[in-house]
Amino acid sequence: MRIERLDLERLGFLSGAHLLLDRALRALEPGAALHVVGSDPALGVHLRGWCRAHAHGFAEHAAGPGYLVTRGRADLDRWTAAERAGDPSPRGLLRTPPAHWGLAARGALVEAGGSDTRRFHFDDRDVVWADLAPRLYAHATAAQWDPATAVDWSGADGLAPDIEAAVVQVMTYLVENEQAALVVPARLLARVHPYFHEVQQLLAVQAADEARHMEVFTRRALLNGSQLGTSAVAGRESLNTLLDEPDFSLASFLLSVLGEGSFLSLLSFLDEHAPDPVTRQVTRLARVDEARHVAFGVAHLEHQAMLDPALRGKLRAAVERRHDALADGEGLNADVFDALVVLAAGSWTPAAIARGHAAVTELYRAMDEGRRQRLSRLGFPDDEAKELSALHTRNFM
Repeated sequence: MRIERLDLERLGFLSGAHLLLDRALRALEPGAALHVVGSDPALGVHLRGWCRAHAHGFAEHAAGPGYLVTRGRADLDRWTAAERAGDPSPRGLLRTPPAHWGLAARGALVEAGGSDTRRFHFDDRDVVWADLAPRLYAHATAAQWDPATAVDWSGADGLAPDIEAAVVQVMTYLVENEQAALVVPARLLARVHPYFHEVQQLLAVQAADEARHMEVFTRRALLNGSQLGTSAVAGRESLNTLLDEPDFSLASFLLSVLGEGSFLSLLSFLDEHAPDPVTRQVTRLARVDEARHVAFGVAHLEHQAMLDPALRGKLRAAVERRHDALADGEGLNADVFDALVVLAAGSWTPAAIARGHAAVTELYRAMDEGRRQRLSRLGFPDDEAKELSALHTRNFM
């Protein structure tokens, strides 16, 4: 019977000899021998240990120099008990991936064994998934923008001091809210099972979006040498209730569907009434990102609503619970409200202030209408959608 021969020449195990050896053995049937020769002084010692670790037979070659390595059956069996971590595409997602898959890439061949510890709390497809997630992630990566080049920062000179002060106050308020909008997806991201990596990626980009919004809003506020505006207790307490929500779907609902959904109307308002090109640019760019965040929140909850008849009751309870927690608060920072009126007025005549106040009142109506439409998409009857929208925090987010 012919024995295959492998000449390693000067290559030792400290330099990669195992790669050639493993390749040669895989071409053999279990029980077949391989004649291994080479000039590395430590070849025999290292080869013996490698064979022991990989369950191959080892012997000195009786008829000449070198060694005989017999392919073992245990090595052949190493991957026979392995399983594929599902299909790489999202089309055939399992509802719950096995805990021992852990950080294995979806679709990888997963070696048997390992820890079964549940490290990722959100490991149920119906808790985190939306069919729109892969497309939203692709859109998000293509739509990233650089604050240094996407905004012409030279276009905010010459505003009257009181108009600039109004812009600064609104920007301060936006930064505060965007900080909460960054923390919520970042916290959820760390708890999503990597098997649902499209959701992880989308949440990561969402957090990056919010970080960028914080940057441009802060930069606009400080652009002309002003200090930041005021931060009200009621506003911070309202945002804290978002940070305290541990449930994935409820957190997405309160932040993205209701809060960021309301912010779409606010950013449109600021785009319309911006007193300078920089303010208009940063709010317009941020609105595109926020629309994507809202789209994922709505798509996720639409997916879950089809599977969980009790979901709408849970969403209602979350709104009521948050409303009760904030019932004694003052709502929107009065400085922010007044700043919005000033921006919409454009001047200090009584007629202009009246127009500005009416515009802010219309903003509240537009926010309410948007919330009711999104609630209707989730299956709430019109009267219930109207009631829940009215219970939403007066702080907008």
